[in-house]
Amino acid sequence: MTAPRIALSGVLRTWDAAERTGVNGAYVRSVLGAGGVPIILPPLLDAALVERALDGIDGVVLTGGEDIHPGLYGAEPSPHLYPPSRERDLFELGLFAAARERALPILGICRGIQLVNVGLGGTLFQDLPSERPSSVAHDPGGARQARTHEVRLEPGSRAAEALGRTRVAVNSFHHQAIDRLGTGLVATGWTEDELIEAAESEDRSTWLLAVQWHPEEMHADMAAPERGLFRALVEAASGRAAASGASARRALGESGPTSTRSETGVGR
Repeated sequence: MTAPRIALSGVLRTWDAAERTGVNGAYVRSVLGAGGVPIILPPLLDAALVERALDGIDGVVLTGGEDIHPGLYGAEPSPHLYPPSRERDLFELGLFAAARERALPILGICRGIQLVNVGLGGTLFQDLPSERPSSVAHDPGGARQARTHEVRLEPGSRAAEALGRTRVAVNSFHHQAIDRLGTGLVATGWTEDELIEAAESEDRSTWLLAVQWHPEEMHADMAAPERGLFRALVEAASGRAAASGASARRALGESGPTSTRSETGVGR
C-alpha cells in the first residue's frame, strides 16, 4: 500500500536574519516513524491555495506554536497573552475547515487542540496561571521530553485506544487550554485538576483527535505510547487513501473507452 501523505501545518519564523517556514523536526520524524510521508504546508497560503494544497493529502497534523487571537472566540486580549499570528490563525482555521470538508483524518497537537476547539466554536483560557491557577504545573520548563504530569483518559476513547492505556505521564509546556468545548467535540483526557488534555469528535465516523501535550517529542523512544497517536493517524489516512484510490480506479475504468476515443480524435 502506498504510504499516506500527511500535511503538517507550518510556521513562519526569522532565523539568522532570514524569513523561513517549516516545522520542528520532531513532527517530521514522528510521521515518518509511523509510515507516513510528511508534507509541510506554509502559513503563507490563502484559502484558495489551502484547498489546492490538500489535493492528494490523506491526513493532517495541526502543530504547536503561538497563542490564538482571542477575538476569534469573542474575547478581549488578556495582558498575559503571548503575541498571536493572525496570518497563521487564519491559515490553520482554513486548513482545518477544508480538511473537515474532505473528511481527512486530523491530529491536533498543543496549539492544535486549541485551534480545533476554536474552529468548532469553543473558547480558551488565555492564561492558566492568572485565570485558572492550579497545583498542576502546565508549563514547568525543562527538557521537552520530560514527563511532568499525568493525564487520565476515557476508557474506549480514540485517545486511549491509540495510546494503549487509560493513564499516561506527559510532557507539558502550554499556558493556554480549552475552556468551553466546541460543538461536536467530546473531552476524553484530563489532568488531575480536571483541565481538558484530550478531545475528539463525538461522531466516531469522523477521525478527529487532539491532545494538549507534545507527543512528537517522544519520537526517539521506540516504547513511547505517544507513537501510537501517529500510527493511528497514519492508519486512518491509509484507509482513506486506499478508498480514494479504489474510487479513482473505478471511475477511470468506467470512462476508459470514452477517454480513448476522445484522445484518438484529438490526435487526428
